[in-house]
Amino acid sequence: MFDGPVDAIWIENMNTVLDDNKKLCLNSGQIITLTDRMTMMFEVEDLAVASPATVSRCGMVYMEPGAIGSAPLIKSWLNTLPEALQKRKNFVSTVSGFFDKYVEETLKFMRKFCYEPVFTVDNNVLESLTRLLDCYFADYIETEVRKVTQDDVEDLETSVEQLFVFAVTWTVGATTNLEGREKFHNKLSKLFSDKVNFPSQTKIYDVMWDKSRKEWVKWTDTVDEYFVDSK
Repeated sequence: MFDGPVDAIWIENMNTVLDDNKKLCLNSGQIITLTDRMTMMFEVEDLAVASPATVSRCGMVYMEPGAIGSAPLIKSWLNTLPEALQKRKNFVSTVSGFFDKYVEETLKFMRKFCYEPVFTVDNNVLESLTRLLDCYFADYIETEVRKVTQDDVEDLETSVEQLFVFAVTWTVGATTNLEGREKFHNKLSKLFSDKVNFPSQTKIYDVMWDKSRKEWVKWTDTVDEYFVDSK
């Protein structure tokens, strides 16, 4: 497997490998023949110095991340949701709507108005978002010893938007500085529906959604008070 940019020199030295005879000719004169079970994979950084002949010979297809957009990634992830959730009427479409409502708006806002000490890529941020949601949805994967009931899914539906807001906060809004977090809070809070029931005078970074208690809880309240032994 080859990654990084396509170098015009080394790609030309591999002509015999890329042809039908699949033979690698080394500078030492040694010839290594690839078997039928071997395949060469190219995950290239760019095609700035690659010739059209190289592209056609390797069968390369290069797409800028911006040209692909986030829709394929979101759609692919929605297809991996636990079966019990996919069977629930409108659940998938509801979660898909949250991506349109929250993610598209906040990503654009983050890129335009918030500073990132370490630059991120939209699709990587989305990947982090879906992985965080997977942590919550993992409880709804049926196994031989665990069955998911209709009541379980209905209970999740009462919290799914709050969980999504929490995930957006700590993925899309997690990479900026303190000043950016203030801006991001103001932007995200304007998108809340009444169902989110977010406490006033509270920042989104200061609380978490407690799914069992069905309420927003301050992080400081989740840690037991520590007393130092005077002795």
